[in-house]
Amino acid sequence: MSLEAIFNQFMSGATYGMVLFLVALGLALIFGVMKVINFAHGSLYMLGAFFGYFIWDALKSLGYAFWLSTILAGLAVALAGIIIEYFLRPLYRREHGDQILFTYGFVLIIGDLVKMLWGGQYYSVPRPPGLEGSWKFGEIMLPTYNLFIIAAGLGVALGLWLLLAKTRIGKIIRAAVFDREMVSMIGIRLPWLFAAVFGIGAFVAGAAGRLAAPIGNIGTGMDVEIIVAVFAVVIVGGMESFLGALLASLIIGEVYAFGILIIPQMALAFMFLVMVGVLIVRPQGLMGKVEK
Repeated sequence: MSLEAIFNQFMSGATYGMVLFLVALGLALIFGVMKVINFAHGSLYMLGAFFGYFIWDALKSLGYAFWLSTILAGLAVALAGIIIEYFLRPLYRREHGDQILFTYGFVLIIGDLVKMLWGGQYYSVPRPPGLEGSWKFGEIMLPTYNLFIIAAGLGVALGLWLLLAKTRIGKIIRAAVFDREMVSMIGIRLPWLFAAVFGIGAFVAGAAGRLAAPIGNIGTGMDVEIIVAVFAVVIVGGMESFLGALLASLIIGEVYAFGILIIPQMALAFMFLVMVGVLIVRPQGLMGKVEK
């Protein structure tokens, strides 16, 4: 195997890992603040891909259609997320198993709505203007769009960190993680806060679905594929850790990419072997904290 092939596979794994990270960010944020496991998070990612494609298709004569469709798809999915959060409120204090079963219902609902609105066929979209080519370093080709996805993932992580660390709403969100009753007592309306958190997480997932569309196909079933890998990421990294999600995303992405290269039939199995190994050695995840 040539060095070029190894590096190309590494870049493929890093790109896939960053897509997983973008989706896992929203899931980790929602769980960290609300202690809710949203199994429908992958469906929000799929909605972002479909919304983004059809918005782009309607506006593709505009030079900035790709970027506009990404923002509008994220906002549309954020609204869908807020609707899901409203129905989830009675289950906040219930067991995680109840939450998973309830949100799995939304997986089925959203899947059927997507089939009804857009059919069961697959769609593909081109890369945005200026990001179609590759950078060449000797014999190594670096696809520009893959580099953009990696930079976008890191940029979103930085932006979310600044939001949580430097803004008033971020400080309120962090306070709610530790003591939601105290936050409620000082006059903050928790339902509005939870809706905002869920909306932010859904926006990131929807935008990620649109951004990932040019490196794959858009179709039904992509929600289940992504959520399985994302749950592996948040378990390996630690359910409430953004840094853990980043580290785990890169590990899972590379394991999957090189698994495809070595034994394609075992690529998914390799991901879960990593998860099982981490759970045995460190049950709280690589960067997770032991609950007291």
